[in-house]
Amino acid sequence: MLTKIQKWGNSLAIRIPKSFANQTNLSNGSSVDLNIRKDSLIITPFNSDEYNLDAMIKRINNENLHEEISFGDAVGKELF
Repeated sequence: MLTKIQKWGNSLAIRIPKSFANQTNLSNGSSVDLNIRKDSLIITPFNSDEYNLDAMIKRINNENLHEEISFGDAVGKELF
């Protein structure tokens, strides 16, 4: 289905047709996961209200892994 991207404040928005929303169990306020694969935008319904640490760790890869950030020397009883 062809649709258009529209401006929404400083962001861009896409309308999801009702038939697509019904098929994917999306409703107003639903959470979705956005990913880019091979120059394509993938929108996946996110059906969990709780985060799963194991699932999040499995999604770490070389593209989204950042280096350690230094916040300076310890100033109290921090354990390093």
